[in-house]
Amino acid sequence: MVSLFGRRRTSHSFAEDQETSAAEEAPSPAAPQTATGSADPSAPLPGVWLARLDSLTHAFQPVVNIHSGHTYGLEALLRGMEAHGFDSAAALLDAAHADGVLAAVECALKDRAIRTYAQWPFCHDRKLFINIDPRVFEDASGDGLARTRRVIAACGLAESAVILDVSERARLGSFLREFRIERQVRRSSLRYAIDDFGAGLGSLQTLYGAEPDFIKVDRALLGGVADDARKKIFFSHIVSIAHLLGVMVVAEGVENEAEYFACKEVGCDLIQGFVVCPPLGDIAEAARDYALVRDLSRRDRRQARSDERILVERMEAIEPLRLDTRMLEVFERFRSEKTRTFFPVVDAAGEPRGVIREGDLKEYTYSQFGRDLMTNRAYGRSLDQFVTPCPVAALNLPAERILEIFSGSSDAEGLIIVDSTAKYAGFLSANALLRVINDKNLTIARDQNPLSRLPGNTVIHEFLSECLGDACCEHVMVYYDFDNFKPFNDHYGFRQGDRAIQAFADVLRRLFGKPEDFIAHIGGDDFVSGRKAVDDFDALLAEVGSAVETFRDEVAAFYDDAARERGFITVADRYGTERAFPLLTVSAAVVRIRADSRQRGEDHLSPLIAGLKKLAKADPRHIAIGVLP
Repeated sequence: MVSLFGRRRTSHSFAEDQETSAAEEAPSPAAPQTATGSADPSAPLPGVWLARLDSLTHAFQPVVNIHSGHTYGLEALLRGMEAHGFDSAAALLDAAHADGVLAAVECALKDRAIRTYAQWPFCHDRKLFINIDPRVFEDASGDGLARTRRVIAACGLAESAVILDVSERARLGSFLREFRIERQVRRSSLRYAIDDFGAGLGSLQTLYGAEPDFIKVDRALLGGVADDARKKIFFSHIVSIAHLLGVMVVAEGVENEAEYFACKEVGCDLIQGFVVCPPLGDIAEAARDYALVRDLSRRDRRQARSDERILVERMEAIEPLRLDTRMLEVFERFRSEKTRTFFPVVDAAGEPRGVIREGDLKEYTYSQFGRDLMTNRAYGRSLDQFVTPCPVAALNLPAERILEIFSGSSDAEGLIIVDSTAKYAGFLSANALLRVINDKNLTIARDQNPLSRLPGNTVIHEFLSECLGDACCEHVMVYYDFDNFKPFNDHYGFRQGDRAIQAFADVLRRLFGKPEDFIAHIGGDDFVSGRKAVDDFDALLAEVGSAVETFRDEVAAFYDDAARERGFITVADRYGTERAFPLLTVSAAVVRIRADSRQRGEDHLSPLIAGLKKLAKADPRHIAIGVLP
């Protein structure tokens, strides 16, 4: 027999565990009691609380897509508590709980936030994150989430536009029980986020058992992550587990660019914080998109080559089912597409909610009255009750990262792929993912120089195209050319010449092997290094100088003792005349592509490099610097 509340039994068990734990930790008889802390939300409020509510307002802080800067939604934050002697919203709600008016106060504040949000011009295709106190669900006299749904409807918003923020610091059992009823009995499209994740009571247990739609990572876990390798590893694993369960990750309190890059590197989906925008007192000031985030993403020095083209070619555009699809239509879809064993499921906004599997419907499909019962509107089950979480990955993630997300799932058919606005883009099966990895490896192998094992011309052209096309900041490209290589090669042979080429490739790997660097081998004795979004050109120039000097010192060991002592070798030139040639060195032509450079074609780059090569070979340091006009 299938449970009354469907397959998602973990939420039920987890809610019961939470309620049991709360009962075990109940205050002793001598402690102050707050059993009536929720009270009836429709009951009249005392005058003091009416006065307080009159002066309380909300600020709204944008929650944006970490890749595109697209505003995913706004979080409503309570303001004005200090005027009444409360240092935080939590302190004010604690006082309301102690006075037995928490439900009424919270309902009034929630209503006000929703009505204010509904005045925002972009409210219909964005989300509102709104904080709720789980204690209001501990009193059976409250009306649960019914009033919230009525206010949402009165404002002309879809239920899926509102996301309830519930702090992990609180006991969630009563809330989860009520929320489960909302979804599975009343068929509500409300969603919820676990706020303060990483600072509360359970963290990973909560993530697994409560099945939230979002987690909002607490500042305590995020702070300093850019400089703390252990914290970053821990953070990365939390994000991977969340994605494996189909949960979106919001990084809260992102204050600077270093934290932004760290959050992007570990795979967070959304961010909010001062690096994007502070809380806004006037909701009209909230923008539809934030160019700053888009520019940071483009400047991301840690960003690997995009595998988006390969992913698009391999993923399947399976038409998803919407959450409000009637079960009769679901059965018909499986009947008409007999080769399908599952379908992706999305909400009204096109955001993925999981998959529905044909096997999960068999108990009804093959029972005598099961199908009739399922399709009966009065007594039947809704699609939402059969949705199973599925790993989710963004289209712009590297293929290796997507494989890592998928590998943590033991029974998933594949991954749901989302675009830069977090909407469903397609489905990537396990077989297709393996083909993506194989295609990428073949592409790298085809373009890799067999001698140096460095990328070749295709990757170089991609790098240059990105630099020339990005006028947001300065990029630098360095062209390296050996000096006196032919005489060395003729004198010592091709094997020793190959060793010299490999030695310089190793020098570049050691000095420019950081994530923000790019190195490649054009062919022969010509190499390239580069760096996007250069903040300190002098420091980069010093690293180029170090590469030139290191190669000069190391390649000297390839000569015989007499040549090293003399400082040259005697070899016949191209005309057959014996000449003295200095020991092998390398010259570097450094090209600065500034934000204000106007000549951004590769045809402008080639003559500049040719001129700089001549200057570098004549310079005592073997370095010449030029700026693309």
